[in-house]
Amino acid sequence: MKKIQVTEKAKEVIQQLREQHGELMFHLSGGCCDGSVPMCFRKGEFRIGNSDVQLGEVEGVPFYISRVDYAYWQHTPMLLDVTEGRGASFSLEIPLGVRFLIRF
Repeated sequence: MKKIQVTEKAKEVIQQLREQHGELMFHLSGGCCDGSVPMCFRKGEFRIGNSDVQLGEVEGVPFYISRVDYAYWQHTPMLLDVTEGRGASFSLEIPLGVRFLIRF
């Protein structure tokens, strides 16, 4: 089983963002800004470091998480979803009036 699944609504938003911004990447924040939320950036806009691991891909978009958080969540299936409302992060979907979130 994939470590991260994606809902149909999240797929639609990812496609919309891809058309608008080009290649994308996700990083699951470790408590910054809006709590622990998945943030979507243009590929390469967020610096991935030695403390990050790639959890998988969603719709061909790499999804990263910190190594510390991975130690906690590595055996827990995650579902990337979208909900209405503005988050407090720098994620690309915010101007659309939606935000990504993880469901377990």
